[in-house]
Amino acid sequence: MRPATLDAVIGQQHLLGPGKPLRLAFESRTPHSMILWGPPGVGKTTLARLMATAFEAEFIALSAVFSGVKDIRAAVEQAQLTIAQSGRRTLMFVDEVHRFNKAQQDAFLPFVEQGLLTFIGATTENPSFEVNSALLSRAAVYVLKPLAADELRELFERARQSAFPELAFDDEAIDRVVGYADGDARRLLNVLETLHTAAAAAERRLVSADFLQAALASDLRRFDKGGDAFYDQISALHKSVRGSCPDAALYWLVRMFDGGADPLYLGRRIIRMASEDIGLADPRALSIALDAVSTYERLGSPEGELALANAVIYMAVAPKSNAGYVAYGAARKFVAGDSSRPVPEHLRNAPTKLMKELGFGSAYRYAHDEPEAYAAGENYLPADMPRVNWYRPTPRGLEQKIGEKLAHLRALDAQHKKQKND
Repeated sequence: MRPATLDAVIGQQHLLGPGKPLRLAFESRTPHSMILWGPPGVGKTTLARLMATAFEAEFIALSAVFSGVKDIRAAVEQAQLTIAQSGRRTLMFVDEVHRFNKAQQDAFLPFVEQGLLTFIGATTENPSFEVNSALLSRAAVYVLKPLAADELRELFERARQSAFPELAFDDEAIDRVVGYADGDARRLLNVLETLHTAAAAAERRLVSADFLQAALASDLRRFDKGGDAFYDQISALHKSVRGSCPDAALYWLVRMFDGGADPLYLGRRIIRMASEDIGLADPRALSIALDAVSTYERLGSPEGELALANAVIYMAVAPKSNAGYVAYGAARKFVAGDSSRPVPEHLRNAPTKLMKELGFGSAYRYAHDEPEAYAAGENYLPADMPRVNWYRPTPRGLEQKIGEKLAHLRALDAQHKKQKND
């Protein structure tokens, strides 16, 4: 089912449509090195093979999973032999290029610069992080997208007519096949093959939704637990909570459950949200997040997932404050660039007679003995340290009350200073 011509390729019209970058590259017949970045089953290998045909180039394919520098050298020698014998250039396709280490990626550079090789790398990971900057600077990056539902339906019908014309599907079954494929053409074809085998064994000519459900494994979602899709979905979950959208937060949480993400990892992220995005605006949020994780640890899946879902909904609707997060970051930055200032004598511990004779703790004012249990005008920072105001409560949730309390205490400080000066 691999397309033999560019016009037969389904999807990627943002790159292959009239006047689009890859279409123009094909029409110009001028090859250039590139990185094809996209999820599995969207046509990266197909496009590389079509380019070799269009450019009348020798095609050499390597997999970074199984190849090393020795294989790269052998491929380069083959390319040198080809150009010497026929004058044809070589298009070298490297699948999963992000799995090559720096030395392996660097091995391509001199031959790409000489023009001996046209390098095409395929990756499911962000090349900004996974491909050496030297190689990245010599290659154009093209982003391939998952196939849309209508594109998958077009592929479904093409494959069915070509390979299984005797097999019929009801509308709901087709919708489920498209859903199981999840944007991945290869997955769709694999599902079709599985269904054809199952239907033949059951002597069926019609695939219904119920038959499909029985024939396929229940967990067929594409989910890369360590790749971009994983972190993109985590980001979407966190930002939906921060944006106070419970439905979106619940959607991304369930998407990750459905994809096989570790619920305890999600629980740790929910705890982080409670501290970073809600903070003291609603201190109950942290307790709810911790309780949800403990509940999951006791009940497991699927019962414990409801506790995590409830926690996510609560986080989304809770008042938001990053004041504690900002204050903590400011304090860390200050301390990292500051000297080790001594603790003021009135704040030092004095458990021995000598320490008391040295004056440690002698001028300390016990707050509980002061009016309103507050030692107005007291300084708890090092004496030579500039005044800071890192924690600034927001006017939301409990922090509104905290802000009012701090403003009152500052007023008491000002009153104490005035009385002292008078």
